[in-house]
Amino acid sequence: MKYKPYHFSLLLLLSVLLGSLVGFGVGPKVIILKPLGDIFLNLMFMVVVPLVFFSVTSAVSALGELKRAWKIILNMLGVFIFTSTIAAIFMLIVVHIFPLNQTMILPLAVAIKNNPINFANQLVSIFTVPDFINLFSRDNMLALIFFSLLVGLATVSLKEKGALLAAFFQAGQEVSMRLVSFVMYYAPIGFFAYFAVLVGTLGSKLLEVYLRATVIYSLAALVYFVFGLTIYAYLSSKSRGIKVIWKNIYFPAITALATCSSAATIPANLTATRNMGVPAQISELVIPLGSVIHKDGSVLGGIVKIAFLFGVFHMNFAAPSVIGLAVIVAVLVGTVMGAIPSGGMVGEMLILSVYGFPSQTLIIIAAISILIDPLATMLNATSNTACSMLVARLVEGKHWLKEKYAYAYS
Repeated sequence: MKYKPYHFSLLLLLSVLLGSLVGFGVGPKVIILKPLGDIFLNLMFMVVVPLVFFSVTSAVSALGELKRAWKIILNMLGVFIFTSTIAAIFMLIVVHIFPLNQTMILPLAVAIKNNPINFANQLVSIFTVPDFINLFSRDNMLALIFFSLLVGLATVSLKEKGALLAAFFQAGQEVSMRLVSFVMYYAPIGFFAYFAVLVGTLGSKLLEVYLRATVIYSLAALVYFVFGLTIYAYLSSKSRGIKVIWKNIYFPAITALATCSSAATIPANLTATRNMGVPAQISELVIPLGSVIHKDGSVLGGIVKIAFLFGVFHMNFAAPSVIGLAVIVAVLVGTVMGAIPSGGMVGEMLILSVYGFPSQTLIIIAAISILIDPLATMLNATSNTACSMLVARLVEGKHWLKEKYAYAYS
């Protein structure tokens, strides 16, 4: 029971390892297993559009119940976007100093969408499509997300009149969740077959590249954990904020590592923020909602996955337009995508659709998620602890901790 949250990730990791061993032993003839991997890819791409639409609209529609805390919500969202952007920029610096892959090329056709284009046209293509029917293509994921947000906001604005539609979106989300769970039963077979083919074609070089990506992510995540959280705590209440966060952060951090679940870390995080003196009306909103829509560890992982694929295809990852779009996509992976069941896989589909990578690369970057999951979950949880302090600073003023400190430690 203690390791239950790890079971599925361990099963997928075992599938990757077994597939790699079979591919290494059999060689190119293992190509006969390719259809088994393609079935999984196609199943995931089939469900992604309804999954994104219903999940995002349902999440936004539910905000109608939180209007009493509108000031807290606005400050919370601003803090979430701020820290996620910092995380994305930090990891961009890391992967430019330590490139993830320069030795392996995948034998796949690719048409990357990084040709120089007019910025205004690029902005239009990010948020809109010329025809409604185009929203149903996975190639327009960003536009679908934007449309879903608008539909959710429109539903909230109608209050009671929109309640029936909000209930429909909630039901659609639950059906989508169940549909994804059905598809994921097949995931171990898909991962096994796909990695057998990859290793049979490319040899052990692929595993070396994964090891490098995992080490780079792990070291960067630890640096962000120490220095990022310290900076956020300082911004919230200077040296006293630093003292408070490092006295209380270990309980949620260890819980996140042990459970590999942001949701399971909520009680530990609420206990920590209460001991830190964060007002209950702030922590009880920021921590639960942050566990769903704010994940700095996933933002770091999003940049790693983008850089990994650019390295695999030996493409230029230094162009300003590519870097700017990478920040936007990574923040979405850690925010909007976090609100979606199986959001990691959907976030990876978003990366493929935005940059035009071939669909076969989905499982390649999905495997990275399995390898970095424990540390990513720890950052996802503890960054919300720091964010609750920043929100308290914005909502209650610069003396929030001074006023709460005596009570918290009495």
